[in-house]
Amino acid sequence: MANENEMELWQLRTFCEIADTLNFTKASERLNLTQSAVSHQIRALEGELKVKLFVRGKRGVKLTDAGRLALESSRKILDEAESMRQRIAGGERSLAGSVRVAAATQALVYLFAPLFEDFMDSHERVELVFRTTANTEQTIGDILEGIADVGFASMAVYSPTLEVIELFTDELVLVVGQKHRLSNRKRVSIKDIEKERWILFERGASIRRATDDFFKMVHVKPEKALESNDTYFVKLMVEHGLGVSLMPSWTVKEEINAGRLAQVRIKGHSLERSVAMVSLKGSKSAPIRVFTEYMLAEKKRLQTAASAL
Repeated sequence: MANENEMELWQLRTFCEIADTLNFTKASERLNLTQSAVSHQIRALEGELKVKLFVRGKRGVKLTDAGRLALESSRKILDEAESMRQRIAGGERSLAGSVRVAAATQALVYLFAPLFEDFMDSHERVELVFRTTANTEQTIGDILEGIADVGFASMAVYSPTLEVIELFTDELVLVVGQKHRLSNRKRVSIKDIEKERWILFERGASIRRATDDFFKMVHVKPEKALESNDTYFVKLMVEHGLGVSLMPSWTVKEEINAGRLAQVRIKGHSLERSVAMVSLKGSKSAPIRVFTEYMLAEKKRLQTAASAL
């Protein structure tokens, strides 16, 4: 008979649920348990580990430093337990579960959506849960904090706890309205764009980082017309002639084909970025493993979708 103080898988599941919601009430509702039962499980787990996992406050709870370490280990234990269950239950034939995917909104909408749809069609019992992030930093933070299982990052990522696999490269191009003086040009010089007004993505976005690095390299101080992280809004403002922008070529394919926008390259500069798939190192649940393997198998398709016209 198990000792009352020995940690159990259900205690770890409860702990992870509270860590996701940062709210005991919400966690108890999701787990279909009373709040007192949830509190008892956490007290028992804290007693076994001899540390405080949460700091309780008026607005909910926060993970302690020990809690963050425990969360990383708890997820690995639960993932391994799920993987064992899947193998014993019949392997991939009985594959079921969920994968929490984090990426910037524009990437989910314009690039990954067709692949995700195909994955869900071929793995009906695996649920993809999407988490849109404002920028790559938030995506990485969600992975490290255990809020997401797999993320897609378009900037260099360095962490000993993360597995980072390059998927494809894309290119930022100068985007202008069809009535703009440069719309019929295939290539322009730095001098051609020095006096332009720019519609930029907000600071923190990977696109903005690449854009700022470019301006610094060519010694251009851009005159800003607007800033926004809404890709649709940026394209609309460019289309209406309020300014120009640097954007990934895959975000404007539809508008270019429809004749509403034009893309132009800048002489002597290839603004390429590397986009990677990111997850925690270590054992993964069967659904996460199958999803990451699927994305790797679709690298060529992704590269084609991300390539410029």
